Amino acid sequence: MAQIIEERRTINFEKSAVAEKITARASMSKRWAAGVQQLAWMAFAVAAMALTGCDGFFVPNVPVPPVTTGNYVYVANTVTNSVSGYAVATGTTGTATLTAVPGSPVSLQYTPVAMAISRSNKFLYVSSVGSINVYSIGSNGSLTATNGTGVTAINVTSMDVSPDGQWLLSLGGTSVLAQINVYQINASTGALTLTNTGQTSVANAVIVPRMLRISPSGTLVFAALGTGGDVVFNFDTTTGTLFNSQNLAVSATTSDNGLAVDNATANLYIARSGTGGGVRVFRIGTGGSLSEIARSPFASGGQAYTVVLDSTGKYAYAANRANSTIYGYAVGTGGGLTALDGSPYGSGLQVSSLDIDNTGAYLLAAASGGKPDLSMYSFDTTTPGMLIPAASVTMGTDPAGSMFVVAMHSGQ
Repeated sequence: MAQIIEERRTINFEKSAVAEKITARASMSKRWAAGVQQLAWMAFAVAAMALTGCDGFFVPNVPVPPVTTGNYVYVANTVTNSVSGYAVATGTTGTATLTAVPGSPVSLQYTPVAMAISRSNKFLYVSSVGSINVYSIGSNGSLTATNGTGVTAINVTSMDVSPDGQWLLSLGGTSVLAQINVYQINASTGALTLTNTGQTSVANAVIVPRMLRISPSGTLVFAALGTGGDVVFNFDTTTGTLFNSQNLAVSATTSDNGLAVDNATANLYIARSGTGGGVRVFRIGTGGSLSEIARSPFASGGQAYTVVLDSTGKYAYAANRANSTIYGYAVGTGGGLTALDGSPYGSGLQVSSLDIDNTGAYLLAAASGGKPDLSMYSFDTTTPGMLIPAASVTMGTDPAGSMFVVAMHSGQ
């Protein structure tokens, strides 16, 4: 925009060389008219800038389209201290394959705790008790450690990347203080730069940081703190600043563990275990205010550990670590849940993490107790939402302690 205005400012007002003679008065008149026309163009450009904004003035919070487009999923293994990568090959309903990517599994010099994938699908972030490490993702799904891009971070238990791809947020802390670190992502190298920190304490409660999720709108951050309940932050996507909005308290015998937010940022789903266990559903109001809907929590065997929504937002799934099953629900108007036919569905022992592949066709489930370590399900077309076993992986060391699975982001 600045270039356009500059070019217009430099329009040559000098008199054109013409064959016929014109008077000095006529020449001055033409110059005056050209100047008026130039000012009009400048006024139009300024008005357009005010209405639409120019690059560098306003950064729209829109999802970043992936660069690496393969369908890959990654599993963090806490017993073998490794990350396993798999290519998902799709087939008809109920059939699919999981094939190890080149170089998988990648051995680590630490125990992986949490993972996140950049919105461009170019980088995988893996946390340990003392750091966040960066791996580049090849076009074939292979992982390569990137030197000098990791950062020191204490007790990170969960990470998420903002929809605009600019920020990685990590959740950690102690039994008395939860901390969210905000890192700016270098789009070229994946390197992280600590920008801001948000902290919260909960009176008369023991904090156990479990999961962090950024809303699809990018403006809200939710953190599940185990027996410390939950906390909501407003998030400024321009500066990376967090503002504490609300705390949800729970009893000492209740733990809020997993989180999911629907595509419209209208409902928050919380996987709860212990007293009153199940899937809690909250309406998200102005500024992130939360109000629990009628009939919540919804039954999940009392020990829900994590929850995920399918790509359409029509179905929700909650993993129960205690009985090694996955509960499925149809999502109704207002976010209410109704159990699906055949629910709950069998999975690996102590199923602890769920995700949806980037085609939206499969649900992935990692089980820390193995048998199998990784399960993949397709969605029945005859009975919508019902899970059908499609593929599974039992690793060489079983159980491998597969605590976390992440899938590449879909095209936006």
